[in-house]
Amino acid sequence: MTSFTVEATELTRLYGGREAVSNVSFTLSKGQVLGFLGPNGAGKSTTMKMLTGNLAPSNGSVKICGIDMMDNPKEAKALIGYLPEMRPLYKELTVDEYLTIAARLHRVASGNIRKAVENAKERCGLGHMSKRLIENLSNGYQQRVGIAQAIIHSPMVVILDEPTVGLDPIQIRDIRALIREVGSEHSVIISTHILPEVEMVCDHVQIIDKGKLVFNGGIDVLKKQRIGHKLLIGFRHAPSVDAMLKIAGVVEAESLPNGMMRIRFAEDAATTETPAEAIVQAAVSNGWGLYQIAPDQTSLEDVFVQLTYQDAALAAV
Repeated sequence: MTSFTVEATELTRLYGGREAVSNVSFTLSKGQVLGFLGPNGAGKSTTMKMLTGNLAPSNGSVKICGIDMMDNPKEAKALIGYLPEMRPLYKELTVDEYLTIAARLHRVASGNIRKAVENAKERCGLGHMSKRLIENLSNGYQQRVGIAQAIIHSPMVVILDEPTVGLDPIQIRDIRALIREVGSEHSVIISTHILPEVEMVCDHVQIIDKGKLVFNGGIDVLKKQRIGHKLLIGFRHAPSVDAMLKIAGVVEAESLPNGMMRIRFAEDAATTETPAEAIVQAAVSNGWGLYQIAPDQTSLEDVFVQLTYQDAALAAV
């Protein structure tokens, strides 16, 4: 049996001859939380729909635990728990009533329905909401109900489309904690355009732009891209840019307000040592009054922009 819970191979979806999603391929294993990241309109929700069998790909295939979604859709879908962006809630029902129906729809055995409902409520922090009408719950608790229906049948794969959209900061924190907990026992895919969410929740990241994958790797790899080859330096008596460029390894220097400077050093220097020691020695010798030297991290937003708009930048050259 395959060790992958999800295998997507060259997924492509055409709309009127235009590729909304183009040749997206990836694998996912049990215990992994995959963040599917991209700007609005990048093709995230279209990909989610193909993964769950709600939309047939124009080309490519999806396998869930080795079961082909097109050849055996019922068997494959039974292994998936799905929360679309628009929550499929019957708000006139109580939490217990709704989750009982969800368990039946997911074909949980009659004798196990009560236990499945109680387990889902416990995991999602809904025990004290059992008899409350869903329409009377806060937005955050309604989202918890949506996640509870997605995990009530203990699926191998849980897919959540924009799980924290429209929530307040406290609700977002709680839902992220819940996603991490669910990810410890299931494979989880979350679709989002919120960068901090990916960094806090996921251990693997894929970034899609204009229907194509522009990044596919571990969260640690994405974080490393933030460090780059720059230093942020503070002086009481800042030197000139020309003086800084004379230091071995420094290839670019920029003066900033309040005696600060940003320098970029050669990439080959990054693999051995940075010019930090030479900068410190020069500062002491010339009385520059060095009081700060630290890596200048690129924001996660900037990394995202670099990845998603690099094609546009190249086209403009």
